[in-house]
Amino acid sequence: MDGRDLVRSMKAVGSAGAAQGLRTVRAAWRTRRADASALPSRGAEHARVPGPVQEVETAPGGGIVRFARSELRIMVAVNGAVFWGWDGAGPEPSYALAGRCPEPDPRTALEPDKEGGWRVVAERVTVAVSRHGAVEVRTPGGVTLRRDLPPRWWEPVGGGTARWMQRSEVAADARFFGLGGRASGPRMRDGTYRMWNTDPGHAFGPGDDPLYITMPVQLVVADAATHLVFRDTSWRGTVTLREGEEGAGSGHDRAGTSELRMEGGPLRCWVVVGTPARVLLVWASLTGAPALPPTWALGHHHARWGFGSEQEVRRIVSGYQERGLPLDAVHLDIDHYDEHQVFTVDQERFPKLPLLADELRQDGVRLVSIVDPAVKAAEGNAVYDSGTARNAFVRDAAGRLVRGVVWPGETVFPDFTDPRVREWWGRLYEERLDQGFSGFWHDMNEPTSFAAFGEPTLPLSARHALEGRGGDHREAHNVYALCMARAAYEGLRELVPEERPFVFSRSGWVGMQRYGGTWSGDVATGWPGLRASLSLVLGLGLCGVPYSGPDVGGFDGTPSPELYLRWFQLGAYLPLFRTHASLRAGRREPWEFGAEVLEHARVALVERRRLLPYFVTLAHLARRTGAPYVRPLWWSAPEDRALRDCEDAFLLGDCLLVAPVLDPGADRRAVQLPRGRWYDTVTERAYEGPGQVLLDAPLSRIPVLARAGCVIPVRGDGGGLELEVWAPARGRTGGGLVVPDAGEGWDEPELERYVTRWRGQRLVVEREGEGGTGAPPHPVQVRGLDGG
Repeated sequence: MDGRDLVRSMKAVGSAGAAQGLRTVRAAWRTRRADASALPSRGAEHARVPGPVQEVETAPGGGIVRFARSELRIMVAVNGAVFWGWDGAGPEPSYALAGRCPEPDPRTALEPDKEGGWRVVAERVTVAVSRHGAVEVRTPGGVTLRRDLPPRWWEPVGGGTARWMQRSEVAADARFFGLGGRASGPRMRDGTYRMWNTDPGHAFGPGDDPLYITMPVQLVVADAATHLVFRDTSWRGTVTLREGEEGAGSGHDRAGTSELRMEGGPLRCWVVVGTPARVLLVWASLTGAPALPPTWALGHHHARWGFGSEQEVRRIVSGYQERGLPLDAVHLDIDHYDEHQVFTVDQERFPKLPLLADELRQDGVRLVSIVDPAVKAAEGNAVYDSGTARNAFVRDAAGRLVRGVVWPGETVFPDFTDPRVREWWGRLYEERLDQGFSGFWHDMNEPTSFAAFGEPTLPLSARHALEGRGGDHREAHNVYALCMARAAYEGLRELVPEERPFVFSRSGWVGMQRYGGTWSGDVATGWPGLRASLSLVLGLGLCGVPYSGPDVGGFDGTPSPELYLRWFQLGAYLPLFRTHASLRAGRREPWEFGAEVLEHARVALVERRRLLPYFVTLAHLARRTGAPYVRPLWWSAPEDRALRDCEDAFLLGDCLLVAPVLDPGADRRAVQLPRGRWYDTVTERAYEGPGQVLLDAPLSRIPVLARAGCVIPVRGDGGGLELEVWAPARGRTGGGLVVPDAGEGWDEPELERYVTRWRGQRLVVEREGEGGTGAPPHPVQVRGLDGG
């Protein structure tokens, strides 16, 4: 026995309560024994590289390059995305792709180059392969965006899973973004990042890594172009980044580097090149359009672990109503369950939950239920009995049920990588719907199993169906939550076909946007946690997950009135706007922080309600184009290096620039402006970019600027749609897109296009259509005329 593990075991018993503590100790030892007996020891290994090229074979969109010890398949798809796979790896099967792999581009083929290698020339990209297996991605003008050196494999002498390493070089001026939900971003600095979905087990801050959502997706922004690279393997690994340096040493540039090490899985890759907007458009076509949230989910949500009873829920909702504060949803945490058992209700504390849900819905407030994957392992538990009858739970290599420890105690875990299990689990949401719930948040689905020591998850040797291919938890872990979200989304579509499902998940993987969104998880209460909240939302958006947001106020502790308000003001401009806190944390209702904070929070809530049509438009555009609601300032000008390095402000769609206050005591802040004219939305004063300006940021508000010429759909005083138009500079034109709300169903409303232009001294706003231009069908309010 390891002495350190013995100490951890004793601490676990003391800190978690005797019964639960002993369970976590037993679970940790069970996991260790299971993996020791079922996983092969690595022992001696053979190292392998591709070797010299031997022959090539052309194929649609590219071809196959055979080396002495491996082969490389290259294909350029019709949408311009580039795929390559080593050792015979193809694009499928893949949990990341939505549907079938796109067809190859018939206009491209593999051809020899002048240096003895081979290349595929496409409209937007050239892929060159050297004689020894280096792969370069170049712009049509010949500028190298990235160079993947020949990969290296380490194969166990006795057979088994090969681990591998891929080192890449990018331009000296390039900056790295992405890798899923990272608290230290959005720009990824030098360091090593783990690729393993993890519950940190405590409230996290910027220094914690990994977190709940890891993705082997990098968005690399450089002067020459932006490109996205995705290594399609769900196995555990690390990414080590090192930014380049221009003019380093003797005056020569030092390339930036990325080194990916994976413990197994295929070595296959997708690359997309272009503007950020085009890259995310192609990315969405590959991995799936983001799910469209119902309109109410774009409003304000209030949650707490520890509401405790129907009476407390009514008290909170009444508090909002009495103070005239908009509220759209209330979330119930695990304390509403019967002894923490999923798909149950504590009948003593919530005796009339369907009636409560109906009354709240009549007042415009929806109920959202937490759903955990762990099922209490006890006969008489309906979910356990039903799942056992269907052989739905994960088993070990010997065929025994894998048992873990979560909130209900001893638990088992559905195998969501099995289509049969997903279908069974999806039907269980009928119980939630009957209780009156309208939406669902998935928690503890990394998956987490409490352990006194070791990884807080299932044994790596646990067996999974993996869509019939079979495998173990090393491959299934990172896609577990993705498959759980799929089960819920598809089940809800069957159960309530007329309504769009609302599902968001603490954990996930590439493609999770197909089924919903995410939230920050247990972000620490404090100014670093506030900053991390913005990083997570920006980074996830660049990985294709546009709908996310933090726990406003932080998950733990009691924020100061100033911190709470600044967090609240930021949250009002993020896709998921939700206050939430832990069982032992302070309150999160706006009126708990004093009269001044209450009035300033009211302004933020009212503005969020006024901007709801704009959020609806952004949601529809995200579904159609893949563009996130929240975008970095460099979104439309990635060549602007000052914008590339700005991490404390963001664009909300094309129209608004939001500059949250992320430091205590600040009443002014510097804002880096993109090119063009920008109006302060409160004073209507105009500022010219590019450049930096200093703006007032009193406690009552954060700086928000509107792009000159933009058209923003807003909610008028009577509740109808209105157009807020910000005047373009004299002699300039502007415009915008509007998608009217079509309700909670599946109707696709028509996209409305507007143009703004000067005719003499008069500003004209017109709607563009197939028959030309015409008057807008909505009231128009022009702003910024005096500021211009």
